[in-house]
Amino acid sequence: MAGHAAKTPVCVLGLGLIGGSVLRAAAAAGRVAFGYNRSADGVNAAITDGFDATAELDTVLQRAAETGALIVLAVPVPALPTLLDHVRRLAPNCPLTDVTSVKSAVLDDVTAAGLAEKFVGGHPMAGTAHSGWPAGHAELFVGAPWVISVDDHVDPTVFAAVLDLILDCGSVAVPARSEEHDAAAAAISHLPHLLAEALAVTAADVPLAFALAAGSFRDGTRVAGTAPDLVRAMCEANAPQLVPTLDRAMELLAAARESLTADGSVAELANTGHAARTRYDNFPRNEIVTVVVGEEDWRRELAAAGRAGGVIRSALPVRDSR
Repeated sequence: MAGHAAKTPVCVLGLGLIGGSVLRAAAAAGRVAFGYNRSADGVNAAITDGFDATAELDTVLQRAAETGALIVLAVPVPALPTLLDHVRRLAPNCPLTDVTSVKSAVLDDVTAAGLAEKFVGGHPMAGTAHSGWPAGHAELFVGAPWVISVDDHVDPTVFAAVLDLILDCGSVAVPARSEEHDAAAAAISHLPHLLAEALAVTAADVPLAFALAAGSFRDGTRVAGTAPDLVRAMCEANAPQLVPTLDRAMELLAAARESLTADGSVAELANTGHAARTRYDNFPRNEIVTVVVGEEDWRRELAAAGRAGGVIRSALPVRDSR
């Protein structure tokens, strides 16, 4: 874009699969992008690949503060409170986002650190079963939905900065409130992880199972290849939403078992499941273009549009609300 102001620098804290891919994608989009990783291995791998990385957290945060960088929190949930203490101390005025698979728990931590007014949560719905810097790549997010929070506290200017990064990474932004995101993530991400683990364990008990296993078993257990500590971190942080979701799945399976025992039939689950999958296959992805960020009710309008399948594919107009 001619005459476009220089893009906001990006400071990524945590250079695993997602954080490392954000660093690569931001750099590929022409931004100043630099990162921090706790382990020297991750830092050295990033530097070897030509990226700007350090294991010195205070140094990276001072640089973020000096350059007004957008800070991206890309560490597991248990590590957030300590990290946020450092951000509050050294870069409290920087815009802040995250890439965590739970939103309410992160918002609680950010609020406890006194940083909520600069924070707009995010969650790219992309990933592989592999982890660490080497697993990442600049195109990881292309075409993927990336949740952007529209909670009541969200500042229009910070929202616009986070949206700009999401679009630079090649994603489409899906606006959502944190608690609604978590209920959805429980159903489409966290429950599938637990079902995949259960499926893998069940098959492991059957003598011929692995010898015969093919596509449906491979697809159904794919995410059981994820590191157990990552599965624990996301499922445990979303327990309030995951427990009722698990209850619902167990209820459906129990009803199918009853029906199979009593009538020799699994018709109800097969039919309702097929119908639900068909709805998913035909789900609309309409572009959100009419909302002006910062106008009255803009957050509520975006949440409603996201719920209906709307996505943001290009920058929205911003009305300066201050």
